[in-house]
Amino acid sequence: MSKKSTAEENRLLEQYNGQKKWHKWGPYLSERQWGTVREDYSENGDAWDYFTHDQARSRVYRWGEDGIAGISDSLQRICFAVTLWNGKDPILKERLFGLTGSEGNHGEDVKELYYYLDNNPSHSYMKHLYKYPQAAFPYEDLLRSNRNRSKYEGEYELLDTGIFQEGKYFDVFTEYAKADDEDLLIKITIHNRAAEPAFISLLPTLWMRNLWEVGIDQEKPYIKYANSGVGFESVDVHHPMTGDYHFYYQNTDKSLFTENESNLEKLYRIPNKNPFVKDAFHTALTRDGYEIFTDKKEGTKFSPLYEIQLEANAHAIIKLRLSQHEMIDPLGKEFDEIFTQRIKETDEFYEQLTNTKNGDEKNIQRQAFAGMLWSKQYYNIDIPRWLNGDPGQPSPPEKRILGRNRQWMTLNNEDIVSMPDKWEYPWYAAWDLAFHCVPLAMLDAQFAKEQLILFLREWYMHPNGQIPAYEWGFDEVNPPVHAWSCMEVYKIDKEKTGIGDHKFLERVFQKLLLNFTWWVNRKDHKGNNVFEGGFLGLDNIGVFDRSRDIPGGGHLQQADGTAWMAMYCLNMLEIALELCQFNDAYEDVATKFFEHFVYIADSLNRIADDFTGAWDEEQGFFYDLMSMPDGTNIPIKVRSLVGLTTLFAVLVIKKEQLDKVPDFYRRLKWFRKYREENNYYNVIEDLKENDDILLSLVPRKRIEKLMTALLDEKEFLSPGGIRSLSKIHEKPYELHIGGEIFDINYQPGESNSFLFGGNSNWRGPIWAPMNYLLILSLKKYCDYYRGKCLVPFPAGSENLIPLSQVGIELAKRFIALFKKEDNGKRPVHGNEEIYCSDPHFSDLVLFYEYFHGDTCRGLGASHQTGWSGLVAELINRVNGSRG
Repeated sequence: MSKKSTAEENRLLEQYNGQKKWHKWGPYLSERQWGTVREDYSENGDAWDYFTHDQARSRVYRWGEDGIAGISDSLQRICFAVTLWNGKDPILKERLFGLTGSEGNHGEDVKELYYYLDNNPSHSYMKHLYKYPQAAFPYEDLLRSNRNRSKYEGEYELLDTGIFQEGKYFDVFTEYAKADDEDLLIKITIHNRAAEPAFISLLPTLWMRNLWEVGIDQEKPYIKYANSGVGFESVDVHHPMTGDYHFYYQNTDKSLFTENESNLEKLYRIPNKNPFVKDAFHTALTRDGYEIFTDKKEGTKFSPLYEIQLEANAHAIIKLRLSQHEMIDPLGKEFDEIFTQRIKETDEFYEQLTNTKNGDEKNIQRQAFAGMLWSKQYYNIDIPRWLNGDPGQPSPPEKRILGRNRQWMTLNNEDIVSMPDKWEYPWYAAWDLAFHCVPLAMLDAQFAKEQLILFLREWYMHPNGQIPAYEWGFDEVNPPVHAWSCMEVYKIDKEKTGIGDHKFLERVFQKLLLNFTWWVNRKDHKGNNVFEGGFLGLDNIGVFDRSRDIPGGGHLQQADGTAWMAMYCLNMLEIALELCQFNDAYEDVATKFFEHFVYIADSLNRIADDFTGAWDEEQGFFYDLMSMPDGTNIPIKVRSLVGLTTLFAVLVIKKEQLDKVPDFYRRLKWFRKYREENNYYNVIEDLKENDDILLSLVPRKRIEKLMTALLDEKEFLSPGGIRSLSKIHEKPYELHIGGEIFDINYQPGESNSFLFGGNSNWRGPIWAPMNYLLILSLKKYCDYYRGKCLVPFPAGSENLIPLSQVGIELAKRFIALFKKEDNGKRPVHGNEEIYCSDPHFSDLVLFYEYFHGDTCRGLGASHQTGWSGLVAELINRVNGSRG
């Protein structure tokens, strides 16, 4: 008997069957639109300085909008977000503040405290928390203190200012509940956490994205005051693309209207047509001047103003509603009942999804999933229009035509996309997205599949087959993990439904063939199946910048570039074999990817007297090779994830699959025998009839040697998982080339290198995606060896465990980053006492970009649930599901 679908699952069915549009409204606002490439029309491509935080309140955006705890429709024509003022700040808190790439001592960094508390896949319930100081926000202190710190010092954070001491802050909870797909309820609850009264102004702001001034919207939309009822007022909202709505809100003394149009006088000293400009609310509140709004009853930006005096430890609730329906009592008893029901339904959805009984793990998992869903964002850029400018508008500088992304004239994106971090990385990153889709598939497999398909469509993928990397350089090269993600999402979906979505696999497979061909043609310099690839997403992991010219005029044969391509081959082979189960036409291409994998494995593992290979037998590790103009190969003996990526390329072909691909199996056996007879490197070490087959880039003896380094606490094994660089490099490694010295050393925290801006670090910290791939690979090895391959854990101990258990132990260590210890602290929050001393902080969890290699403190982007959200899947894996 099948289990009964939850209400939330039924909503997803309605969405994908076309019965309702539950995804029309969602958390699609960016948290930072300023400082992005798509808003940059400068001559030199200096995005951070072209559009600043200080300008953002006065200047209209072109390609999207931003706000705090915000929502919009899927085309981002109508937007809503929370604006606050504590009566002391020089500006309203309308958007999140942070430092630019040049202002932070470790690059760009948001300097706010906010948390994604809940969300479900239909966005029928969402909850967000913003912590707002009651004292003046320390803008200048944060800017000055970080500028004065070196790269060898930690970042100066908002908590370091002491502004949250003694509970002198507001907790601002913003919740959304959908009565229907076109009926959104909004509840804002403000708590005064101080032991004394405090004042706050709340402006729940509704506005239209300005596309009329660039000629895209032929008809200017409007928000117009409608009427006042018992306990509420309303405005009418008209937009020709989204339809008409009513916005209901609790009675207030002031309803403010202005236009979402730039303040030309402030920005450029050009007189404004009228005083109703984008930052008019800022001027009114900070100067206590509301006279101009007296007769203004229509505009494109609107907010009721609530001026609230809260007693000590008291709270206030403000209710609002955006609906296509006319209502007599929009904020009454039914309003509260809908919230109660949607919260109950969301609880039921997550209860059937999780398998842990641990309350703290449930909390971590719930917030990780919430972050994944809150990180959906509207993303829009049309490269030809962006480079050439909008018709009727001033032309951009001519030099832009020869600048960033000029080769991507076919790229035209306007979609809802899963973002790495909506403040620090408010643009898609292709390889990040592949990891996002794994936990997303647990929630909403169809959305995950649509995301993966999207990046293979003609308006994303380059005609030559390259997948766009990210807006700072769409032609940058990231690890080719798209095929891996497609197969993982397929498997998660199949496990849940019992039915494999073969159509999805076929769709992505055809386009992935183009991408695979691009890799082979562009990144195999010598045509010998040893691949380069640039920095491959691992930023500063090299002794030098691997994406630029190589010192001494050589070129780099990357162990990880080659390993990624071997993994890509096996991913494509796995997809082809799955498709063969119902269509034997895929047997030929399955054979192609098998043989290609063998050639790559041969190139990496070849052993000959005259061959300088990537593998060092004495040291038991794979290294990059520098091929110099004189024909010599120089191993770069850095022990890092570069060498460990070789473990990712592993596949177990089950006997049941082989039974359905006789031609493939026949060719495989012939190919193996042929190579054996000719003394070529043989990938399949052990071939038995009527048994599974292991395809591994690394032979068993080398796996065992790699495990010694991997599981050594003096090298890679940390309390929170696997480090990106071995601890043996506390003593710097030096490379001498052409009279220059290049070096690298173990840096467990933030980077002290300026490579790639210095806002991420692969020279020691723990990274979620790499740990996740290692865990999955170890499980595959154990599936084949059936527990017979035992290794000491940690290395050097007498505790022998199978490889699958090693994977589980690594997963437990990664989960422990987020869990409360006996002292109430979570390693991810470092030494921040407030997370265990203040009850209003103790259950909050941040999901950082990466983690300190020794202390496990969170580092980098603080809301990168994108891939650190993989912890949600690991919690289920450790507790038995998919284990």
